Amino acid sequence: MKQFIKSIIISGLQWEAGKILEKYKPKIIAITGSVGKTSAKDAIFSVLADSFYVRKSEKSFNSQIGVPLTIIGCQNGWNNPLVWAKNLIKGLALIVLNMKYPDWLILEVGADSPGGIKKMAEWLSPDILVMTRFGKTPVHIEFFASVEELIEEDGALIGSMKRNGLLVLNSDDDDVSAFKSKSPQRSITYGTNGGADVFASNYRVMYGIDKSGKFPTGIQFNVNCGDESEQFVLRGVVGSHHIYPALSAVAVGITQQFPISQIAKSLRSHVTPLGRMKIIKGIKNSIIIDDSYNSSPVALDEALKTLQTIEGARRKIAVIGDMMELGGHSMMAHKEAGAIASRSCHLLAVVGTRSRGIAEGALQSGMREKDVLQFDTSKEAGDYLESLISERDVILVKGSQSMRMEKVVEEIMANPENKENLLVRQEAEWQAR
Repeated sequence: MKQFIKSIIISGLQWEAGKILEKYKPKIIAITGSVGKTSAKDAIFSVLADSFYVRKSEKSFNSQIGVPLTIIGCQNGWNNPLVWAKNLIKGLALIVLNMKYPDWLILEVGADSPGGIKKMAEWLSPDILVMTRFGKTPVHIEFFASVEELIEEDGALIGSMKRNGLLVLNSDDDDVSAFKSKSPQRSITYGTNGGADVFASNYRVMYGIDKSGKFPTGIQFNVNCGDESEQFVLRGVVGSHHIYPALSAVAVGITQQFPISQIAKSLRSHVTPLGRMKIIKGIKNSIIIDDSYNSSPVALDEALKTLQTIEGARRKIAVIGDMMELGGHSMMAHKEAGAIASRSCHLLAVVGTRSRGIAEGALQSGMREKDVLQFDTSKEAGDYLESLISERDVILVKGSQSMRMEKVVEEIMANPENKENLLVRQEAEWQAR
């Protein structure tokens, strides 16, 4: 019965969303891919919001329910039937009445199961489709027969794009850039090589200095497009993969004739999403790199390599939870991550059953047994690390959503009283789980 009611709600929301789009005709930017959708969405929003009335997906609303909720402008009702009823009523009001509606919608669209995006393509017609990254082992691959099937699912919206639509493609990912030749749509590419239409170079981590030593404060890189070149700064985060969301925002911005200098200015005040390589002050003058929102092989690889390059650390600690939804690729992906971890940190703490493979991979790659710790839950890991951390340690925390790795961060952050503003999954619904 519960599933039947859910299907009715989904159908109702999708029907309303389609009618709303027909009536108000907003410009639609859809963002798909396995990695970096939320960061790209937020960066594009920061660039467009100064000039247009823009609405973006809340948090990671990217499913058959989440996308219609964004179009209608509603919150997730979770298990509250009254909220779902109000959502449906609000959708009907938008259809029947003439109300103020956004000029642009920025929609995150995820392929978490076969057929989901293809169903959305029946009623969603983007003006711009941004494709981020897949990686060798994409997230959600567990639910698909092959990597190729998942990539085909993510590309389903290409066929539903408006006739004069635009593809924005990450040229550093071979599977994404391949869509350029598969589609008749116009395209703009972005990446870190000179062959891209919008490309970045000279990435570096910025540092500050206090009485305890050197600490990271953000990143800096140059962006080139045609004859224009500009220096970009993103504060409060580390990791070269933060370049990609910024580049996708540049690619969208130049379609609206924004100069790159204006886009760089918009992104200087841009606040990147929580739990994505955010720099947080830790206890005992340590530094936390909070990447607790989610995990996948390509994202974990980037995070560990970033940890490896951080300067000024007395000791580097990686706290890594299970990567979920990898199916038959899981064991190998975790072992490969362990090999990378062995070269990136002095101390490795793994959390969960699957992450035992990370520990195994690290040990096989020469990491000492005394430097590899194993825990069943994030709370256990946080409690243990609280007494272990010392001044100028840099601690990377990462894992899939269900591992709740933000609980590790909560235990070792300097200001836990401010966790609602700094950590992911602080809503009452998540806290009750």
